[in-house]
Amino acid sequence: MVADGSWRSVFIDPDISGRTREKIIEAARCGRDLDPGRARHVRVLRYEVPDRAGNGKDEMITVVTTITDYRQGAAEALARAYHERREHETGNAQLKTYLRGPGKVLRSGSPELAEQEIWGYLLTRYAISALTCTAATNAGIGPDRVKFTRTLRIVRRAVGPAFPP
Repeated sequence: MVADGSWRSVFIDPDISGRTREKIIEAARCGRDLDPGRARHVRVLRYEVPDRAGNGKDEMITVVTTITDYRQGAAEALARAYHERREHETGNAQLKTYLRGPGKVLRSGSPELAEQEIWGYLLTRYAISALTCTAATNAGIGPDRVKFTRTLRIVRRAVGPAFPP
């Protein structure tokens, strides 16, 4: 166990077995350097997100990092960074998968029009997120509990064909 509550572990190439694997484990326990092509020292941390899905259950998140020195990245800071990364990935998925549509390419034929189309998607996502935040605040719940896809469907139904998929 590390001072911040995380713990050290080792990732070993799954194709390595037997005596070679045992030697790598022993080297890792002794803190020796490992061949990065065969194994890596890692640090594991866990944190709990209370009732994110709104179902009364807390969610346990496990993060594995190659930042093995807790002074270079405390568990709490790494958990916050990981959570932020997930938020960004969610935003990208909202743009690429739900708003634009899976596998669809931009329709614009020139770089200038492609840039305009991208700005249109970004502004639309921002507007839907603002609507979600306003609706959640009025309902007395957190905005993370309102699904983007559900809001998008409501907006598309309300606006009609002027808001194509």
